[in-house]
Amino acid sequence: MTDSIEKQVGFDLTEKRERVFLVLAGLFLCAMTMLNIIGITRFVQLGPFALAVGVLPYPLTFLCTDLISELYGRKRANFMVTVGLILNCFIIGTMWLANQLPSTPLAVQPPWQLLHLAEAISLPDGTGVQGQIELFSLIYATTSGAVVASMMAYIAAQYCDVYMFHFWKNLTKGKHLWLRNNGSTIISQGVDSFMVISVTFGAQFIGGAISGGGMLALMGSNYLFKLCVALADTIPFYIGVNYLTRYLELSEEELQKNSN
Repeated sequence: MTDSIEKQVGFDLTEKRERVFLVLAGLFLCAMTMLNIIGITRFVQLGPFALAVGVLPYPLTFLCTDLISELYGRKRANFMVTVGLILNCFIIGTMWLANQLPSTPLAVQPPWQLLHLAEAISLPDGTGVQGQIELFSLIYATTSGAVVASMMAYIAAQYCDVYMFHFWKNLTKGKHLWLRNNGSTIISQGVDSFMVISVTFGAQFIGGAISGGGMLALMGSNYLFKLCVALADTIPFYIGVNYLTRYLELSEEELQKNSN
């Protein structure tokens, strides 16, 4: 009887921990996917920052990564990042396939699927478009390059974030929670901002459609926004670690084991 109770208690604790991991991973993957879907379809002015709308939910990914790194360890965090990489590839593959398939006849297409451009516009891939264009073709042209850039930045930034988090944690012997949270995010956000802007708008920069100053302004706005959010999420990170450590019944030995 005692053994069955202990097994049930162990099962309930394992299920509780897996559910929390699923929620954190789901938030991470949702924010990452939103970045790829809405991407650079619109730029907004948020105070002094000029930002692509896809950037708005993205800093949440680093908070989720840090929480999983702290509570579940480096292997779990890297596993989540790898799943996100697979989803990135799936998104690119789906968009490419949809672009290769033939369109239905114009007569049966809803009116909002066709756009009429009075003036030529320059797309992120450096090509110009004028006249009639399908809505999907325009979205594909403006987001496909951004998704590729996002994937490259994602690979570098997210793995960098996990590595730097545990680097600071081991260096400080598990102390100074704020240092590994901010130290890892500040570096990885810089990597992300530089790569995603340079790859997304590289063709336009080479073609002269955007100046070097314009690219630097976008990089600066993206990085400063992410930096402010990274510093602001220190308090939620502390609250999350303290609450979830008790809720998940994680001992110091387990946390140390996960860290190693």
